[in-house]
Amino acid sequence: MDGKVVDYYSKFGVNEWLRLEREPLEFIVNWHYIQKYLPAKGAVLDNGAGPGKYAMELAKRGYTVTLTDLTPGLVELAQEKAKQLGFSERFEGFHVRDARELAGIPNLYFDAALMMGPLYHLQQEEDRRAALTELRRVTKPGGIVFIAVRSRQNWTLNTLLHPEHWPPFNSIDQIITFQQTGCFDHADEGRYTGAYFFEAERIVPDMEESGFETITLLGSTNLGSMLTNEHIAYWQEKGDGGYEKLIGLLIGMAEESSILGMSSHLLYIGRRK
Repeated sequence: MDGKVVDYYSKFGVNEWLRLEREPLEFIVNWHYIQKYLPAKGAVLDNGAGPGKYAMELAKRGYTVTLTDLTPGLVELAQEKAKQLGFSERFEGFHVRDARELAGIPNLYFDAALMMGPLYHLQQEEDRRAALTELRRVTKPGGIVFIAVRSRQNWTLNTLLHPEHWPPFNSIDQIITFQQTGCFDHADEGRYTGAYFFEAERIVPDMEESGFETITLLGSTNLGSMLTNEHIAYWQEKGDGGYEKLIGLLIGMAEESSILGMSSHLLYIGRRK
């Protein structure tokens, strides 16, 4: 399945950068909380960075950044972005690496580490454990980790609302199986596939079993997952700061446990024991 995932992101690379601008809520909420818990300075790993959206923000704020990703084309794109933005000197390296084996990345090196994508595509428990073990290995004791996952509850709702967009989940039997496994493999070639979705209540135990002390778990999109472009346009067009207040509302609600499963993406923030 790794090959299909790499193929998908090789074609989707530029769009992944633009996605976080076109649908900014996930990035805005995540970045708010990342800034809140980052150390004041130091070396940061962006592991599974894609085209480097978070890495560029880290470099902009003066951190020393190391970037890794499984997809060679995305690592090249991130390197180009860093050069265009004038941040190249802030990077210690751009590496094609599998999150399960960060070869050449030293032990106990980073003051903080992001892993904002690899767990989306590791369907086997032993592979998820390996990625978390590697993240722990390269992070200093007491270092802060930011780990993104996707929600099984939200994806179930998404497939029920748009079944023909996500075959084979145009079958209730397939959706019932998904509820048990969390695994999604698109029936059509070239589409988002090889994915794993967490049950919200399992995220904290899984992270703590991997050697992290929990700081918080938040819903990156929380109630915003339910808002269409038309809903958002309504607040943007009111002209009284409604959109900015909406974003503030969603940032404030991100840690509410009652709505975590509703969020399309979640962010675990912890400390390496």
